[in-house]
Amino acid sequence: MPRLFSAIEIPRSIAERFTMLRSGLSGARWIDPENYHLTLRFIGDVDGATARDFTNALGEIAMPPFELQLNGLDSFGGNKPRALFAGVKPSPGLDSLRRANDRAAREAGLPPEGRNFKPHVTLARLRGVRPDAVAAYLERQADVAVERFTVSRFVLYSSRNSVGGGPYVIEAAYELDDAYDADDTGHRAYDRDLAEAFGVKD
Repeated sequence: MPRLFSAIEIPRSIAERFTMLRSGLSGARWIDPENYHLTLRFIGDVDGATARDFTNALGEIAMPPFELQLNGLDSFGGNKPRALFAGVKPSPGLDSLRRANDRAAREAGLPPEGRNFKPHVTLARLRGVRPDAVAAYLERQADVAVERFTVSRFVLYSSRNSVGGGPYVIEAAYELDDAYDADDTGHRAYDRDLAEAFGVKD
């Protein structure tokens, strides 16, 4: 089964800006810009029925678009750095969307998320990179600034790559709109296609 997670896409203009930072850190495995994303809820490998239930629950989410801004670079792993990422400025809209995704996961019968939510966009995987090299890189990039962008939809991604970093496939997309109709026939048809892809029949 594919590995599933819901996420916010990163606009191409911002992704291209981050590609300008893909140098000066030996040992970094840079993520392709088309695979940049902000994870909302990681689901993992689930059966087809659970995938369908989660997809349907995501389709019930109704909220307006909101503004988001990425905020500087940092790393995970401390003295054993494992990833380089762009942080995210606090956003009530993001918090609401993340909670809605959590509720959708619970409605699909999935266990609670075991990790604290730290919104970020992974830019590179690190292996065998010295902490002082990461610190020097982050110091050089301390002035990185990114413009705000509007989040008008979120998506359900799948990946069959066990290493991480893509490639990712958009299985479904969900528009943010107060007037969204959860009974929209086009959306229901998309769900049926997704269910069939996961081997589930109505």
